[in-house]
Amino acid sequence: MEKFIVSARKYRPQTFDTVVGQEHITTTLKNAIKTGHLAHAFLFCGPRGVGKTTCARILAKTINCENSSPDGEACNECHSCKSFNEGTSMNIHELDAASNNSVDDIRALVDQVRFAPQAGKYKVYIIDEVHMLSSSAFNAFLKTLEEPPSYAKFILATTEKHKILPTILSRCQIFDFKRITLQDTVDHLAGIANKEGIKADEAALQLISQKSEGCMRDALSILDKIVSFTSGEVNYENTIEHLNILDADYYFKLMDCMINQDLAGAMLLFDDINKKGFEGDMVLNGFAEFIRNLLISKDERVAVLLEVVDSFKKRYIETAKRTEAGFLVSALNILNEAEIGFRAARNKRLHVELALIKLCYLGQALQLTATDSGVEASKVAGKPRTLAFKSIAPIAVKPATSQQITTTPPPTPKTEAKAVVESAPKLVIEEPKAPKPTAPPAPKPAVATAPPPQKANGKISSLDAIRQQISAANANKVIEDNPLEIESLKEGWAKFIQVLKDTKNSAWQSFALAELIIKDFKTFEATASNNINQRFLEFERGNACEFLQKELCNRQLQFNIVLVEAPKDEVPMDLPLTAKEQYLRLIEQFPLVLELRDRLRLELDY
Repeated sequence: MEKFIVSARKYRPQTFDTVVGQEHITTTLKNAIKTGHLAHAFLFCGPRGVGKTTCARILAKTINCENSSPDGEACNECHSCKSFNEGTSMNIHELDAASNNSVDDIRALVDQVRFAPQAGKYKVYIIDEVHMLSSSAFNAFLKTLEEPPSYAKFILATTEKHKILPTILSRCQIFDFKRITLQDTVDHLAGIANKEGIKADEAALQLISQKSEGCMRDALSILDKIVSFTSGEVNYENTIEHLNILDADYYFKLMDCMINQDLAGAMLLFDDINKKGFEGDMVLNGFAEFIRNLLISKDERVAVLLEVVDSFKKRYIETAKRTEAGFLVSALNILNEAEIGFRAARNKRLHVELALIKLCYLGQALQLTATDSGVEASKVAGKPRTLAFKSIAPIAVKPATSQQITTTPPPTPKTEAKAVVESAPKLVIEEPKAPKPTAPPAPKPAVATAPPPQKANGKISSLDAIRQQISAANANKVIEDNPLEIESLKEGWAKFIQVLKDTKNSAWQSFALAELIIKDFKTFEATASNNINQRFLEFERGNACEFLQKELCNRQLQFNIVLVEAPKDEVPMDLPLTAKEQYLRLIEQFPLVLELRDRLRLELDY
């Protein structure tokens, strides 16, 4: 049986031209090799699986190639290139800093740098995962990295650039690798599938590329697994089954249920998804990503951000036209909250179903909140109807007093106002006809500020007449607030405590322990002895103010809460005696010990 080699190793790039998705770096390195402007230290940083170590090896092989091409590529035919391809080159040293991160390992590497290469131009040291080195190892490496011999080149690779010391960064040429794009990954996978004789659908390759998230090594590993699972045929169905991905068709059906407010269909669809073995958090996360894609599909300018299978793009655009942006944003908010609370939920399925119920009735909720009155007339009643008004007895208007300004002469007892109910739902009162005056009325002083009744089409409105009467009745009333007194305040305070007891509110104990101090006629202070009592008082402060304002007839009553902590009693502590104190007490009880010390000339260390 032939020994199997995974695709990530079998199809590892051997030249700069075969590196996928990093043209900005490979072009720079080839130009540096052609012009001879090579730095002594390089730092390759970027995500995992994008070609950092691969480019480091290609660079090490190319600069030692004996017959390099004019475009800066290795020939793969000379002795140096062959020894590198076979793994027997003595000029290239790789160090895994994850397992060799001590000072001794770096010192051993520095000792090797002293020896010039036996064959070839340069000795290249590739240190992978360099961020794992300890601080002391970094410091031991600083001097050699700054001024190495002319034949030594250092290539450092890391996925976490922020963990490297600034002194190391300043001594290296930094190259930032980027994630491989979706299309580049699909093209590379298609080329490998053709070489291996694998029948692969483009939709399946797009799904694999999307799952790999820009990591070529992950994409190749996924491809190998699916090929083993399907015996050489890669299509969309077996890919989503192997990767445990929920088909986007389910999300389109769920969105149709949301638009049509079909709760039963959404619940049955989720039950089908649950029977397939998909967890609730995966459904919430996938549906949120689906809605995000719909939101993107509404604008052609950001359509490039839509990373989905090509067969679904048209369907996304059509569904996006049938939904509103406000609905999609609100749905994303609901799904985000549901996904955050999923882990803490005891009943996971019910938690997801509640989110689906909210989404099904989200459109109706948005329509209700969009109207001024909260409910549209078309949803409450079919057609507008006229209200049936009852006939109202006539309202007698009192004659103006000495404190009011009268614009019409006072009516005589013989004259009566007649109420007229017109066909329209509008009630008016006819003006009484004034009799012929016998003598001009004497002028009277006016003090009141009440405005005269307004006239509409020469008639006084009944509502204006009622308002005039109420304003005239309350014109002379002056409500005075009772000043605070300690006895009445304590009685009202005790009544509020009883109210708290009746409602089984635990804050009554804090109110009972508080001391009351009157500051002025409308303000007093309530003291609390600790933070807990203060919080209870603050929580019920509004209710207490409202109750006391009514109880004490003082509308301006307010009170402040002051924290007055009780003095802490100092508890004497028996501290253990020191060695010197123990010795002094010993010679005080036994003087012979001091004499013994003097005779023997002992020196005590306390």
